[in-house]
Amino acid sequence: FEANRSRRLFCPMSLNLHMFRRALLCLVLLGAPAAAEEPPVIPVGLDAYRLWEQWPYQRIGARTYMRSTYDRRGGNEGADASHFLYLLADDRNVTLDVQGPGVLYFARYNHWHGSPWHYEVDGEDHIVQESSTANPNKPVPDSVFLPEKPFPNPLTSTWFVTRGADLMWVPIPFERSFRMAYSRTHYGTGYYIYQQYVPGAKFSRPIRSWKETDTPGKDVLDLVACAGSDLVPTAESPEGRKLHIKGKGGSLLLPPNKTTAMVDLTEGPSMLRALEFSIPRDRAIEFGRARLRIVWDGSPRASIDAPVALFFGAGTLYNRDNREYLVKAFPVNVRFDAEQVHLACYFPMPFFRSARIELVNPAQTPLEVCWSLRYQPYKDPPSHVGYFHATYRDHPNPEPGQDLVLLDTRDTEGGGDWSGQLVGTSWVFSDRAVLNTLEGDPRFFFDDSQTPQAQGTGTEEWGGGGDYWGGQNMTLPFAGHPTGARSAKEAKNEEDKIESAYRFLLADLMPFGRNAVIRLEHGGLDDSTEHYQTVTYWYGVNRPSLIKTDELKIGSAESERAHQYSSPEASPPYEITSRYEWGVDTLKGKEIYPAHADLGRKTTGMSEFNLKLVAGNLGVLLRRKLDCQFPNQRAEVFVAKVKGGKVAGAFKPAGVWYLAGGNTCVYSNPKEELGATQHVVQTSNRRFRDDEFLIPRKLTSGQSELRIRVRFTPVRIPLFPGEPLPELAWTELRYDAYCFVMPAL
Repeated sequence: FEANRSRRLFCPMSLNLHMFRRALLCLVLLGAPAAAEEPPVIPVGLDAYRLWEQWPYQRIGARTYMRSTYDRRGGNEGADASHFLYLLADDRNVTLDVQGPGVLYFARYNHWHGSPWHYEVDGEDHIVQESSTANPNKPVPDSVFLPEKPFPNPLTSTWFVTRGADLMWVPIPFERSFRMAYSRTHYGTGYYIYQQYVPGAKFSRPIRSWKETDTPGKDVLDLVACAGSDLVPTAESPEGRKLHIKGKGGSLLLPPNKTTAMVDLTEGPSMLRALEFSIPRDRAIEFGRARLRIVWDGSPRASIDAPVALFFGAGTLYNRDNREYLVKAFPVNVRFDAEQVHLACYFPMPFFRSARIELVNPAQTPLEVCWSLRYQPYKDPPSHVGYFHATYRDHPNPEPGQDLVLLDTRDTEGGGDWSGQLVGTSWVFSDRAVLNTLEGDPRFFFDDSQTPQAQGTGTEEWGGGGDYWGGQNMTLPFAGHPTGARSAKEAKNEEDKIESAYRFLLADLMPFGRNAVIRLEHGGLDDSTEHYQTVTYWYGVNRPSLIKTDELKIGSAESERAHQYSSPEASPPYEITSRYEWGVDTLKGKEIYPAHADLGRKTTGMSEFNLKLVAGNLGVLLRRKLDCQFPNQRAEVFVAKVKGGKVAGAFKPAGVWYLAGGNTCVYSNPKEELGATQHVVQTSNRRFRDDEFLIPRKLTSGQSELRIRVRFTPVRIPLFPGEPLPELAWTELRYDAYCFVMPAL
């Protein structure tokens, strides 16, 4: 570089750039520090809707959790209803208890059950209810959430529309804590999705405590209400010209049993914004069985490879009720008119060099399809986004006792590490019009966790319904049951027996930085024999944004010594033989998940240890394996810098680490709507759990090693008033350090 300096002014610009790149590479190879790339801004609160075009963008430092009233013992007791963490009073039955800043993005209840609900935001109690609450034995058909202004439609829907559930998509931000409690416990089922973040992550807006005066903006309500319509400007419109949107289209004859290339886009970097098809009504079912394949940037594997109907949210394109919209979801829709069926997808899909779109016609006769697409230039850094994927899986013979695996990124498209986010599922759960398989729970695992960070209460609950949707069909912006008759007897033909559902995640999307394992229980005990088909929608690149840098095994003298572990008040190591929460232990006399042994300690004092990091990190995820027979484990976490193996400087507060509940819960499910709260104590045999804590970026940035101090602070809440306090302690079996980073190019 120095030798060429005298000629630089006379070199072409491309040569100057080439020399600069070579010089920069030399600096990196020589160990010179390079400026770390900043991650994209995370849309929070209502911005998660407003900035929906940023669906593909990495959420570095964001974590999503889904908690619920699931049966802690692995079965399906009460249809996974009414299992409470603890009771503050008979009308304060706690189902969710979180500390630290975050946003509640979704809540689902079965009908009006549990209402009035307590939403305790940063210590301030807010009463949220449904208009059937006053007389639940005579529910109001056109019920709404109350107060109505902060909980308007279409961000809320009640059982009359959803066919069985009360759904709430209004973001509820909290700065320090959030707690939810039910006033009534009859059939008190529910699941809740919330996000927490590495302190110091860049947000689109600050997180401020929610108040009842915070009403969703009209722009957000109008946007969500647009589900089913065209969400992307046309190329000819003034806004389309401003955004440099381009369009292509035409008609295509698909030969029988052949793969046909529809289009090759080579104008990258670009973002595919709209993909649309239309077909004559009398060929709709055949086209629904065709296959859509999309390959990004010349990859040897298609990232989208799925049946057309299921990709667009329906198990079949048979329209049993002659509805205008078979699917009226936000990112996809299927619309019928007198002569044609129109399918549209608005998931933003980035690519950098090329996009090849193909259709596979499995029919014995040709199919003529009209198609169009729109795309625009992509101008942000390549590392900011992930490719769009639609991963199809066929499950003709579900294995008894084993969840269906909808997606395992560790063996998808070549495997390895992936960084991205789960954004939805579409699935067929029966081709015989059988509905009782819907008792199966979704269980999602991210980034090596052995505990599902997302655990639901049933398949139709995941799809936005309740009580199997009463066998009826419905379609909403983010959830639906578009196809399938109430029973085989009522089915009009074989296509009418195909039962399908969808669930899309926008504000409540689920990021991962290393891997994602998306599982679904088939039947209440993984005992269904129905034929499932699934499509999992996700964004991702095959490079990690979460790197494991260290592991401390408690009870191992070698590991404790290597990490300078110190806990003066801790117990001696003790052995635990138990299980994680994975499903049924045994089925029909066969053991499904054998117990395993591990070592751990408990303390009522303080633990300290060192952990290695990557110096260029963007914050740290600290994961702990614990013994959850000790409930409500809470600790204050402090961090100090380490230089030369020794603490350098003072310990600084990093936050509160809290896991509400334990493997003992209160079950209260009276038969009557207004039945008295019950105090049935249940203890699960699953004592192992993985839990996470996010260390602020300002305390980890530039550090290659930290000293962690964990100080136990007991939470003295009995299971219910008058019940003796159980033993309280902080337990630790293993600590893992993961560093957030930008995915490498």
